[in-house]
Amino acid sequence: MSEDRKSLNFIEQIIEEDLSNGMSKNKLRFRFPPEPNGYLHIGHTKAIGISFGLGEYYNAPVNLRFDDTNPAKEEQEYVDAIKKDVAWLGYKWDKVLFSSDYFQQLYDWAVILIKEGKAYVDSQSSEAMAEQKGTPTQPGVDGPFRNRSIEENLALFEGMKAGEFDEGEHILRAKIDMQHTNMLMRDPIMYRILKKHHHRTANDWCIYPMYDWTHGESDYIEQISHSLCSLEFKPHRELYDWFLDQIVDTNKLRPKQREFARLNLSYTIMSKRKLLKLVEDGIVNGWDDPRMPTISGLRRRGYTPNSLRKFVETVGVAKRDNVIDVSLLEFCIREDLNKTAPRVMAVLNPVKLVITNYPEDKVEWMDAENNPEDESAGFRKVPFSRELYIEREDFKEEASNKFFRLKTGGEVRLKNAYIIKAENVKKDAEGNITEIRCTYSEDTSKKVKGTLHWVSIKHALKAEVREYDRLFNDEAPDSHQDKDFMEFLNPNSLKIIEAYVEPSLKEANIGDRFQFQRLGYFNMDDDSTSDSLVFNKTVGLRDTWAKQKPKPNNNQPKQTPQNNRPAIDQIKSYGKKYDRMPEDKQAKAKAEIQELAKLVSYDEVEPLFNTSVKKSGTRIITMITLGVLLQNGLEKNDAISNFIAKALEDKNILLVQEAKALL
Repeated sequence: MSEDRKSLNFIEQIIEEDLSNGMSKNKLRFRFPPEPNGYLHIGHTKAIGISFGLGEYYNAPVNLRFDDTNPAKEEQEYVDAIKKDVAWLGYKWDKVLFSSDYFQQLYDWAVILIKEGKAYVDSQSSEAMAEQKGTPTQPGVDGPFRNRSIEENLALFEGMKAGEFDEGEHILRAKIDMQHTNMLMRDPIMYRILKKHHHRTANDWCIYPMYDWTHGESDYIEQISHSLCSLEFKPHRELYDWFLDQIVDTNKLRPKQREFARLNLSYTIMSKRKLLKLVEDGIVNGWDDPRMPTISGLRRRGYTPNSLRKFVETVGVAKRDNVIDVSLLEFCIREDLNKTAPRVMAVLNPVKLVITNYPEDKVEWMDAENNPEDESAGFRKVPFSRELYIEREDFKEEASNKFFRLKTGGEVRLKNAYIIKAENVKKDAEGNITEIRCTYSEDTSKKVKGTLHWVSIKHALKAEVREYDRLFNDEAPDSHQDKDFMEFLNPNSLKIIEAYVEPSLKEANIGDRFQFQRLGYFNMDDDSTSDSLVFNKTVGLRDTWAKQKPKPNNNQPKQTPQNNRPAIDQIKSYGKKYDRMPEDKQAKAKAEIQELAKLVSYDEVEPLFNTSVKKSGTRIITMITLGVLLQNGLEKNDAISNFIAKALEDKNILLVQEAKALL
């Protein structure tokens, strides 16, 4: 076991045991074997991360091998897309290989099995074979062609290869045991006739090997030491080993198949067939639609390689299937972009604001910090003028003391600029506010509670903003036996907005990521041009789904709510355990705290600033709560600044991270 690794997952334990039992480290070799019949999705990132991660850790080669044994569904487009995705994630393969590279060798081995009486050609219908195969509790029975002569089998198999028969007329089966307790061992199919054009071998072959026959033999040819696959292939391991038994040279390395739990994500489907249906039915705009769980879709939405790798690392390697909350994935991208994304100002739902005592023709270029998380990011100039746009929801004519944004007679600070006071409004015939009229003060030292973002009307650029949400509004859309997964599509998964952004974004490039201050993280879409800017919403600043609960069943008796405690008390309850939670539970708890924080006032939070240094969990949840209040317009005061400054000097990494996010 390596000294710098504190704990090993079960796959690493297997490898370490093999090394301690005499396997040379130079013999280690891994592979990632996708079928090129669709685009890679978030579920594949786990398999990619495990194999390539082991390669990086043990300094061992990793092959990218395409399992291209079904020409009816495979295309070069998918090969190219898969290579692009793996490279984008930051992994480097040793060799690009294809199962089709081994078609001749696989055929030759199949002939040997026929000659040894271990394979035969079956000429029955698929229905007849299925009936003979039995059930998990009932043994199968031998078919009428199981005892064909070796000579007849060889002739028929050669005829299959030569194209003398139609699809479905014959298949080649391994001759194992029709009464075996493992149904996969009941004379599995090795070859079928498919008269389809292959993306690499063209029309050279009209018989194609099945996955189970190809898988282990390809591993053996490439001398893969550990063949890692998802848990549904565990019953296949016995067949994997049987096929290897027939061809392995004892002087060569024999591959070992081991299985791990696949990655399942809430509010997401992973089936390539179902994803293809979404594309073909026009529900989404292609495999790289930002609502798709494909790697190309996540990339276009603005996800980073680091966030996906961190997500896979956090999920870990398990032996049992489970469902990971999608909020953990969203947490990982927020954490990454918080550190790297430049801050800019954009207004998505504009209302005009006029500063009546500001000169009409005057323009000032204000200094704006690009990223408080990165001192090297520097500053940019933002134009300020008499007429601005602010968010419509940032103003109310009348509001309570908990509303820290702009209201009639109230004052707020404009980010990077002056303090303004709302004097009156103009309305249209329907009573809608069309203009907020304000005055400004050059005394920026005044203490006010709210800070708003804005853009100068005469300088702002129009932009199309695509606000993406989850594609499904059900946590497990394909788990309902009596309903089609399409019934759970979220009708509000895409909202297109005409927004206004600051002029610095004219220089942005496709793929660049930004934090639209107080709104969320966005990136420039592939559809952008110099004359037409398009931005995708990657993720909000906090989880807006966290408090959404299933609708109550009206047939059930009503129950008294279990939790009538004030929101601040519920937040405090997380303090004792927050910094000891696993990362996935921590992400969920943080989202819940952020939702509860919307219901508390600053006066309820400030007493927590004096929490003992030893109670780091309480200080962390206080910092998270404070972040929501600041996000909603609370102005920093000396008490807040001192609390943040003290936290930055703490030894607790989580507390320091939360404090940095508020700078």
